[in-house]
Amino acid sequence: MTSSSSQNGLHWFFKGVRGIVSLPAIILMSAFVGFSGFAVEAGIPLGQTVFMTGMVWALPAKVLLVGSILAGASLPAAFLTVTLSSIRLMPMVASLIPEIRHSKTPTWLLLFLSHFIAVTAYVFTMERIKDVPREHRVAFFAGFGVTVTLANIVLVAIIYSTVSSLPAMLAGALFFLTPVYFLTSIWASTRDRAGRIAMIVGLVLIPVFHQIAPEFDILYTGLVGGTIAFLIDRVWKSGAGST
Repeated sequence: MTSSSSQNGLHWFFKGVRGIVSLPAIILMSAFVGFSGFAVEAGIPLGQTVFMTGMVWALPAKVLLVGSILAGASLPAAFLTVTLSSIRLMPMVASLIPEIRHSKTPTWLLLFLSHFIAVTAYVFTMERIKDVPREHRVAFFAGFGVTVTLANIVLVAIIYSTVSSLPAMLAGALFFLTPVYFLTSIWASTRDRAGRIAMIVGLVLIPVFHQIAPEFDILYTGLVGGTIAFLIDRVWKSGAGST
């Protein structure tokens, strides 16, 4: 009985591993190619870039951290910027964990696996989890989450070492993959109107705040842009409710 259960668990784990060849994973990996070029341009050492890839597991957070370094932001400002960007992952954790947990799943394992929850892992798992038996859902998510993280760590290490020898045009194109992924993935994963309004307002405000306060441009854009988006959405809803 135990052997059969173990085999089933391994089956679903490797089914998650095979998700590395899915479209979401490939798109994410292409964005990490761009991130490698970004890190090289920012002068981040290879070891720190690889460490960041594994430990700060959300591409937008890494982009914001490197952007803060380039802008010369203080450590508290960079910390606050990255923290605020990562708060958006909390609802994903809160909604995904109940879907994959089993009555016998240890808490420490769920805490460990929560590190791998980001937009790509969340979307990939939520689309497929209904077809996975409850007792093997943790194994399925672990297979995908751990594999895609390790694959990107290796990818970043390889690309970092080669991007400097690429033609400037190609290196620039790879660098551009990161903001493209950043914008498209968040736009696609945003479920409400306020989030999309915030993105549009943010794109307008970021050049303004970069001129006014380059050390805090991302932070100010997020706070002001988010507030404006919230107010616009409230007015929109009030107008719709009164008609």
